[in-house]
Amino acid sequence: MMLTVALVGVAGGAGGAVLLRRAWAERTRERAALVGAGWIVLLATLLLSAWTAGAVKGGAVAIAGIALGTLGIVAQGRVVRTARATRDMLAPEPLEGPSRAWRGVLKFLLAGPLGMAAAMGIAFCYATWAPGDPRTRIIVGGLLMPLGWALAMTWTLADQRLLRAVAVLVGTTVAGFALAAVRGLA
Repeated sequence: MMLTVALVGVAGGAGGAVLLRRAWAERTRERAALVGAGWIVLLATLLLSAWTAGAVKGGAVAIAGIALGTLGIVAQGRVVRTARATRDMLAPEPLEGPSRAWRGVLKFLLAGPLGMAAAMGIAFCYATWAPGDPRTRIIVGGLLMPLGWALAMTWTLADQRLLRAVAVLVGTTVAGFALAAVRGLA
């Protein structure tokens, strides 16, 4: 029974997608009728499956089947384009920039201690302002800290503009700790 519902969902999804794709391609007065027909087919498929196999199971199987049928129609119309040979790359890689010892030391300090401070500010801010049980907020804040630090390190090491990295990390640190202190004082 569920296999039949799934096949009906795939067929209905493919039929609705074909109608919607034709409506997208055509720029005539019949476009509105095709759009309406496509959505009616999709809705009728969902309602028929929900009526046949139950609202929850039939609806879930129909949505999955509609998605598969639609994906099949979309995959049939894919176009593979060749890349333009205008330039080799859009932006320089971080390692291809100027290599200076002071830039390496500054990036290390930005990614390490300052990135960690920014991540701690975000974690403290979350732990003080998020709703819920305080123990849960502390645990989630503690889990956010290494994630935020990793994101700060990745972004800082990949960015060529050091002043922008300094401004963002210092601003995040000050804002995070200030918001946490405001909540702690209130």
